[in-house]
Amino acid sequence: ARLLLTGLAVLVASFVVFATFLAYQMTTNTLVKALSKTLPATQLVVQPPAAATGNILSPTKDMLTRVQHVPGVAEAVGRRSGYVALSADGSGDGLGVSSDPGTGDQSWVKVVQGTYPKAPGEIAVTERTAERSGMPIGRTFTGWTYANEDNAKPVPHQLRVTAVVSVRNDSGRDAYTSDANITPLAASRSNLEEYERFDIIATPGTSPAELVPAITAALHAKPGDFDVLEAGAVREQEASDFGKQAAALFGVIGMFVAIAVVAAGLVSASTFRIVFAQRMRQLALLRAVGADRGSLVRALAAEGALTGIVAGLAGILVALGVGFAAPPIAHLFGLDVQSAGLSISTLIAAVLVLLEAVVITVVAVLSPAWRASRVSPLEALRSAATTAGGRTIGVFRGIAGALLALGAAGSAVLILSNLPGHNPKDYNPLPMLMAIVLSGTLAYAALMALGPVLLRPMLAVVGWPLRRLGPTGRLAVGGVGGAPKRAAAVAVVVALGVTLTAGVLVGSSSMQVLVARDIAMSAPADLELVTQEGGSAAPARGGLTDAKVAALQSRTELKNVTPYRRIEVSSDGVKGYTAVDLDVTKLPALSKVDTSSGRFGKLSPGEAIVSAFPAGQQGLTTGSRMTVTGPTGKTVDLTVVGTMPDSAPLHAEVLTSTTDLTALGAARVPSGVLADAAVAGEHGRTAAIAALRSSAADGQLNVLADERDDIQKGMTAVLAIALGLIGLTVLIAVVGVGTTTALSVVERTRESGLLRAVGLSKNGLRAMLTTEAGLYGLIGAVMGVVLGVPYAWLSVLSLGVDAPVTLPAGQLVLVMLLLAGLTALAGALPARRAARVSPVAALAADE
Repeated sequence: ARLLLTGLAVLVASFVVFATFLAYQMTTNTLVKALSKTLPATQLVVQPPAAATGNILSPTKDMLTRVQHVPGVAEAVGRRSGYVALSADGSGDGLGVSSDPGTGDQSWVKVVQGTYPKAPGEIAVTERTAERSGMPIGRTFTGWTYANEDNAKPVPHQLRVTAVVSVRNDSGRDAYTSDANITPLAASRSNLEEYERFDIIATPGTSPAELVPAITAALHAKPGDFDVLEAGAVREQEASDFGKQAAALFGVIGMFVAIAVVAAGLVSASTFRIVFAQRMRQLALLRAVGADRGSLVRALAAEGALTGIVAGLAGILVALGVGFAAPPIAHLFGLDVQSAGLSISTLIAAVLVLLEAVVITVVAVLSPAWRASRVSPLEALRSAATTAGGRTIGVFRGIAGALLALGAAGSAVLILSNLPGHNPKDYNPLPMLMAIVLSGTLAYAALMALGPVLLRPMLAVVGWPLRRLGPTGRLAVGGVGGAPKRAAAVAVVVALGVTLTAGVLVGSSSMQVLVARDIAMSAPADLELVTQEGGSAAPARGGLTDAKVAALQSRTELKNVTPYRRIEVSSDGVKGYTAVDLDVTKLPALSKVDTSSGRFGKLSPGEAIVSAFPAGQQGLTTGSRMTVTGPTGKTVDLTVVGTMPDSAPLHAEVLTSTTDLTALGAARVPSGVLADAAVAGEHGRTAAIAALRSSAADGQLNVLADERDDIQKGMTAVLAIALGLIGLTVLIAVVGVGTTTALSVVERTRESGLLRAVGLSKNGLRAMLTTEAGLYGLIGAVMGVVLGVPYAWLSVLSLGVDAPVTLPAGQLVLVMLLLAGLTALAGALPARRAARVSPVAALAADE
């Protein structure tokens, strides 16, 4: 039982480390399959060299024909793409068209409805494209292609939708057709017979590597003109950018894993200290029969190494089981997750994790072992069997803790005095963040050193309500305060997890406000219909009119329909500014926007809000006067009532009133219109798109909500990963509390029996020990919040991105209560075990 309890934290740490390695392997394998443009069945790829510069040659139709006739080639497919505009002038929506065989192992698409294109002019559209663009099977329309030559006239094509297909990534503007049919639609290419690449499958029994020389010869090209590569290398190259991002993410994960390992070491050291204290009579007897201090230390270190081997192997085996079970479980939920597999690197990682477990336990055992070996045989034999009641930390430890605290405070003050202001130029936040990490490390080291001293005043505050609950609460508070070193050791580990959690919550809350502000700037509504890009005071032909806007505002599929005008202006001799007259009060998304200075809201004539760009160029602040010149030379004097941290809505530099924009020469008809879908979800968004298209206005329809959803999903995923990683440290802290409580129960068997003998009930004893465990967590949570929130604030301010510093008080209180509950739960089982021992047996126990 002691072996299990002392090794439990190491087991969890070993599981975390090895599971992280397996997760990285699984993520890499999944990325290679999901993000590669090469199908699993493809064995060889012919393409231009990746590192080529200058005039890059493309494989041609003749080359494809020769490759298809190479002995050993079962199938060779050419890949190429084009773009088809849906209006003659190229404005508005369009379709990206790709070639695909439509069936077989070399096809990316799966036909959902209809028949895959065979005849010229036939295309298949994706499911989202069919729904959003109103292109059901049988729809006939005209598309236009453009050649690369200057002043080339658009070429019309009569196209008919014959199938709806499903694909891996559906942007809502995708179409597919056969290789023969795509030739006229690839008019933007300089040579209609050129391909982007060939994908090749070898005949059964033929090695792809054997085909490389024959395929190279069939190309009839100069050496170095084309690469003939095995598909595995191409897949890894295609996913390399995402793989680098995954490696960077797991680099951050590695930092948290290292913290979890440190936490496991702290828990193990505390556990060994209690275990050795319980065995003090045994150790003293060994000293009495001739064992010296060195031999005792070596024996206890060997015991720690054995614990590390057993716990490390158990953690590795559990991680392997979870790693191999994860892909099939993920498939049950429709997720395509690849297995990590077994390889030499996996074996090496397992050995390293086992060594790490041994090192943790040996390092953790040295200090308690040395302390246990210093007790003289006679003193130990005369004392009780345990020595858990140390209350002082010693002069040296106190001085070291005070110096560390002064260093942390001094460095924090230095960081605070050097924080960047608004919109710093050429600012690199990395040195400041590293200084914050250093200061935080000093603060945590000071907390470790001074923990037993800080515990008593914190216990007086945190335990005050418990003392009012009766004898059980007073006994629990007294039990924690009676062994401050033990309590502080466990609470400090909990504090580490809560410090990180508080930092992530504060940081993510601040960054979510920043991201929401940025999203509101670039995507102030779900949809945008742009009919005039700006730069001209003349209205666009076929554009919006007031009547069309009024018709849109009456549509039940839309809400918050808000027109705006956009023109290019100049100020103080600087040209190229964009000015808009958007009424920001009409769009709920813009309520999340804040300013660097001044106010953000509806503007009266003569008022303007400017972005950071003109504000920085011209030194504009709230109350400044600026003269703005429109495209026709007309000028207006404006007063700046607000400055933005970045850009104004719709990426404008100047936001002004309708009256002033008209005075600057803007056309009276709108340049575009913003609108939200009346009903949330994909179907509501599709209905809103159809309603906007019904306006009969020619222009570009942008689904801003798709971009917003992607960003929000990314933020949610990053936050979930960060909290999950920190949860590893919290898990080890909870394991430490449970272990400490379990060993404390064994250590205090006689004390428990005495309490039962004088009248404390089983439930009372169980409640007392469970409350003690909860106090460990609550004290650690308070320490973690007090330490984590200030450093999180410093981190947000040091980024230099004008993120507002927020305090998610509700979430922090929830974390504290949750930790107290988890740690109390961790102590519930040992408390139940202690309550089951009869008072007579407990009093007779030899501790």
